[in-house]
Amino acid sequence: MYKELALCLAYERHTAGQIPVLIMSSFEDADTEEMVTCLQMTLYHPGHQRSGIFRSIKFFNREKLPTSEVVKFGRNSHTCNYIFQDKQVSRVQFSLQVFKKFNSSVVSFEIKNMSKKTSLLVDNKELGYLNKMDLPDKCMIRFGDYQFLVEKEDGESLEFFEIQFSLSKKPLLQENNWLSQEPIPECGSYSSCLTQNNSPMEVGENEW
Repeated sequence: MYKELALCLAYERHTAGQIPVLIMSSFEDADTEEMVTCLQMTLYHPGHQRSGIFRSIKFFNREKLPTSEVVKFGRNSHTCNYIFQDKQVSRVQFSLQVFKKFNSSVVSFEIKNMSKKTSLLVDNKELGYLNKMDLPDKCMIRFGDYQFLVEKEDGESLEFFEIQFSLSKKPLLQENNWLSQEPIPECGSYSSCLTQNNSPMEVGENEW
């Protein structure tokens, strides 16, 4: 309707001897696309410069994914969305899945440890194999020598979300003054990280 009105006005001016003017409707130019929730993930591993552990990951690009997708991180290129070029990493190390809390207009994420040999630290909470928990809006994910700083930017869309990666050359624990702990060994765990009031939930092996 606005385009037709603009053409009519331009035509009337032209027929009256005026120079035709292109009239743009602000309604046409308005971007009606919903804002998309974005996970900003900053990655660090001391061996990346030497061995290119993160070379399969595209940094600084926002990748849009459907909220129905379970996003997997690990070594298996056939199974995982994001690959770590490291034989010490499990085929699937951990996964992220979108959900929406009751009475909330934005999406949230839960994280699940998919590795049988390595525990996963989310801030100071330890996740064993198949344990899962809500992902805080800002948190540190760690296993072995890997450090991931995750920050969630809320959006409106319930259909899609985005992930954007950046790379840190320095340990994120020191850069962000995070709670200092020794890295989780490739085979082993911290037994004292769990608390009774806010502990991760154990799920069945076939639950996604």
